[in-house]
Amino acid sequence: MAAPCAKEQARAGGIDGLVSLVAGDMERVNSFILSRTGSDVTLIPEVASHLISSGGKRLRPMLTLAFAQLSGYEGDGGIRLAASVEFMHTATLLHDDVVDESDMRRGKLAARMLWGNEASVLVGDFLLGQAFKMMVEVGSLAALEVLANAAAVIAEGEVWQLSAAKDLSTTEEAYLGVVQAKTAALFAAAAEVGPIIAGLGERERKAARTYGDSLGIAFQLIDDALDYGGAAELLGKNVGDDFREGKITLPIVLALRNADADERAFWTRTLEQGEIVDGDLEKAIGILRSHNTLEATVQQARRYGDSAIAALDAFPDGAMKDALVDTVAFCIARAY
Repeated sequence: MAAPCAKEQARAGGIDGLVSLVAGDMERVNSFILSRTGSDVTLIPEVASHLISSGGKRLRPMLTLAFAQLSGYEGDGGIRLAASVEFMHTATLLHDDVVDESDMRRGKLAARMLWGNEASVLVGDFLLGQAFKMMVEVGSLAALEVLANAAAVIAEGEVWQLSAAKDLSTTEEAYLGVVQAKTAALFAAAAEVGPIIAGLGERERKAARTYGDSLGIAFQLIDDALDYGGAAELLGKNVGDDFREGKITLPIVLALRNADADERAFWTRTLEQGEIVDGDLEKAIGILRSHNTLEATVQQARRYGDSAIAALDAFPDGAMKDALVDTVAFCIARAY
């Protein structure tokens, strides 16, 4: 992949600004999360805490807090909604690892490897239930509607991805549709509920939604590129997991456009038929690099990043707006 642009180099650590600005509220969110994972069923807090306490940037709940602040909101509703967003995200991770048969999550053994698939799915369901309880406590029907819709869209995206798995005919448009549903929907909802609880209008709501949606897509596209050209510590999972699971991600979609007969036969054997032998991951990376599809994926992520930054024009200038601009650059700079 090519070197980052000057702005990305300057802002590669830019998430620190966002972290600092929401630090006080995030402490309350984290305490709230711990209080809501409690249960008389011992297995529930064990499984939930394994993933919740395992790190992660907590970017989605930070977006809720950031856009609440940016919108001038001063109440407690943002804390509950941010915790709800994190519970929704954690539930999807638990479910994803079962569907994908993943062994690792955030650099640790996936919960399913320790407690089994059944416990992972059911604890994920518990967390979703707790998320919706917290949404109701905020008392904003509009915020509840946005997050409930996101939950439905995410589930649709999961099923859509499952049906598209190993399908070499997947188009770029179809793949981006899956990403928008599976990943970006929660980013968009997390951002939009900020101006909602602040009582702002459709202009600010749409801008926040666009920022979250565009950032979410950019974030996933960078993950797609990293899976074939990154390091495990950046991914929180094993490099090449997408390849081993037969996932048709954007680098593959782009490479298939110009694949010769030998390359198409390789993708058919490895991704469609799941017949992977030693050296196949390295060969896959070599093919992707020969077609420049990893760099093309990063360039696509940059375009979505530009869209996210442009959406912030609806909000007043200041430290929080600058931090949200920096966050976009940080997400894209992970590719280097």
